[in-house]
Amino acid sequence: VCTQQELLLCKSLPKTLLFQLLGLSIATLSTVTHYGLHFTLISNISLDGNSYRVIHYRAFYFGICLSMTLILAALLSSAATVRESQCLTAMGFFCFALAFCGLIPAACWRYTHSTEVEDSMMDVYDFVYEEVRRNTSSFRRHELTAIHKAFLCCGKHSPFGDTTNVEHKTCPPGQAHDAGQ
Repeated sequence: VCTQQELLLCKSLPKTLLFQLLGLSIATLSTVTHYGLHFTLISNISLDGNSYRVIHYRAFYFGICLSMTLILAALLSSAATVRESQCLTAMGFFCFALAFCGLIPAACWRYTHSTEVEDSMMDVYDFVYEEVRRNTSSFRRHELTAIHKAFLCCGKHSPFGDTTNVEHKTCPPGQAHDAGQ
């Protein structure tokens, strides 16, 4: 025969485990996004006037804070169930409310600035590409080659003239024929 507290604990344990796993997955996704080759490459090349680096760091810290809040809320909820504490329950609910209130501005930002990340990444690529096109001995050629390798792309169609010389020097072998992709 199970007591009321044991039944409550058995019912709440999967929910708190789910929220802990959700918090852990958000932390993992934030870390992989922040330290992933594609994102760090563009962030390191990004100029001070470009907004990509700021977005890159804010997204990472927001994700880490959100994951910590969800994990804390799940732990507080588990402790509140075991101890039957109203104070711990209120703190757990407050953490869930904080996570929800943090997601609303993030969703609004995503909706209102839907192309800002892509545009800032393309600005970085265009800048590096044009620097290489104008000055072939530039150190930017190594950065452009790294971008081409990381993103599996090769050049672009430039309105300023022939770009095949740039693609032949910066594209990985076998991709030079895919210029502009």
